[in-house]
Amino acid sequence: MVSVSEAEKIIQDHLFSPKTEQVSLEFADGKVLAEEIKADRDLPPFDRATMDGIAISFKSFEKGQREFQIEGIQAAGQPQQTLDDEKKCFEIMTGAPLPNGTDSVIPYESIVIEDIIAKLSGSVEKNQNVHHRGSDANQNDTLLSPGFPILPAEVALLASVGKSEVQIFKNPKAAIISTGDELVEIDQMPLPHQIRKSNSYMLASALKELGCKADLFHLIDNEQEIKGKLKEILNNYELIILSGGVSKGKFDFVPQVLESLGVEKLFHQVSQRPGKPMWFGRTERNIVFALPGNPVSTFMCFHRYVKLWITKSLDHEIEKQSAVLAENFSFPPSLTYFLQVKIKNENGKLMAYPKTGGGSGDFANLKDVDGFLELPLERSNFLKGESFPLIQFR
Repeated sequence: MVSVSEAEKIIQDHLFSPKTEQVSLEFADGKVLAEEIKADRDLPPFDRATMDGIAISFKSFEKGQREFQIEGIQAAGQPQQTLDDEKKCFEIMTGAPLPNGTDSVIPYESIVIEDIIAKLSGSVEKNQNVHHRGSDANQNDTLLSPGFPILPAEVALLASVGKSEVQIFKNPKAAIISTGDELVEIDQMPLPHQIRKSNSYMLASALKELGCKADLFHLIDNEQEIKGKLKEILNNYELIILSGGVSKGKFDFVPQVLESLGVEKLFHQVSQRPGKPMWFGRTERNIVFALPGNPVSTFMCFHRYVKLWITKSLDHEIEKQSAVLAENFSFPPSLTYFLQVKIKNENGKLMAYPKTGGGSGDFANLKDVDGFLELPLERSNFLKGESFPLIQFR
């Protein structure tokens, strides 16, 4: 058996080296960036109005002027115009370039327009309601680095610098395998001794969040059938995640079958709860995570180990978090305990409220929690006010 830190180190010593590919921007959402993105011009590229109103020269306001003759309209999408007389103004629309000779925008709510005269009804500050050229980034500034997840905000940024195609890291070809005679498909009515598959769909959804598509398989509790199907899957997939069949029961064939197929065992069992029976191994082209079948164990092991392996391999660092235990908690066994918690932000601190539920089989409890607090194995009693590492999934 290995400790949590030892398991993490072993896993991180066996990252994969991702290939890259060019994809259209419309297909880049959810992927991981594999190139450096620089600003192709200043952002914004010109001084722009952030509100509809009038653009004036602040000097005139300082001199006591409160009425401005409207010289014209500066619309978004039109070339920049020039104010010839600082005692006049331009009507201006949101997003339009600030006319030469002006430096401040007064919103329509603060003026009254009669004929072509705009009358001010309030105070003005210099440069108000102006988004200045280069205030977000200067030309050639690095905007995004390799390893950055491409989410909707990044898609907008990539579009703004003209990246119709973008280089991304390719995720490993992944297979998710559920095991056990007790499992039936989700569209079937289980018999009294059966349950519907849930771990496979959870794992597929979690991988999808990382931009990784997976194919789903199921293995019954038959050693020869497991061996035949696993051999085929190992030939066709790089990342294999199994759920169930890794404990010490008479029908838990997964570890011995994997080793018989040439998968090198790197560890089996971690001093943790939930998820103690977890198995991890490799071949020259495969990485295999064999996770315990209890839903909470599967869920925790994925977020603590598999997710970290994928993101590290893609050169993306997940920011480490911690939270403050909001109540005293005890766990006597000498195991690292991953405590299910509800997170609340209280006065700028993340407070973790224990929600233990019914154990590693109580996946319904996951809907009421936001993460796992990692409590070290060296202790049994954990005090209110102490801070511990947090694995947040919501």
